[in-house]
Amino acid sequence: MVSIKGKNIFGTKDLTAEEFYLIAEKAKEYKELSKNQDKKINVLRGRTIINVFFENSTRTRISFELAGKRLGADVINMSVSSSSLKKGESLMDTAKTLDAMNTDLYVIRHSVAGTCKIFSSFVRGCVINAGDGANEHPTQGILDVFTIYEKLGYIKGLKVAIVGDALHSRVLRSNVYLLKT
Repeated sequence: MVSIKGKNIFGTKDLTAEEFYLIAEKAKEYKELSKNQDKKINVLRGRTIINVFFENSTRTRISFELAGKRLGADVINMSVSSSSLKKGESLMDTAKTLDAMNTDLYVIRHSVAGTCKIFSSFVRGCVINAGDGANEHPTQGILDVFTIYEKLGYIKGLKVAIVGDALHSRVLRSNVYLLKT
C-alpha cells in the first residue's frame, strides 16, 4: 500500500505516480467535505504546522493555513520579517529553534533553490516545499495536474502545452515532472 506519511515533499520529481494518485484521491475526498456546512475534520488534531514564508504569498500561504485548520491542525504563520532571522540568526538556528517546539510539519517558501532540503536536515518534522527559487513549486504543480485529472479522469498520454517563462518558472518545472510520471 502506498503512503506518503512522514515524507518530505521537495519537488514533484520525487513523487511516484502512485503517490500522486493517492494525493489526488485524498484531495477529491477533502474537496467534497469542504462543501459541507461544517468544513472541519480532525484528522490532524494534535499536530502543529508552521508556515515559514521568506517570500510574499497570498494564495499559497492562505491555502496551507486554511487546509491545516480545516484538517484540525494547529497552524502558525511565522512572520519572517519580525523574527530573529532579521537580526542575523541563521536558517539552521531558526530551524533548530522551531524543531525544539516539536513541530510536525513545516511549509517553506524561499527565493533560493534547495532551501527546503537544507531546512529539513535540522528538523524532525516533515517539510513541504511551497516554492524555492526557480527550482520547483510542487504543491502548485500537484494542484494543476490534479485539476486536469479531475476534469479528464486521466493524465497518462496527454499532450500539454505550457506557455510562459520556461527558464524561470518553478511551477512549469513541477508540472512537467509530474506529467511525465
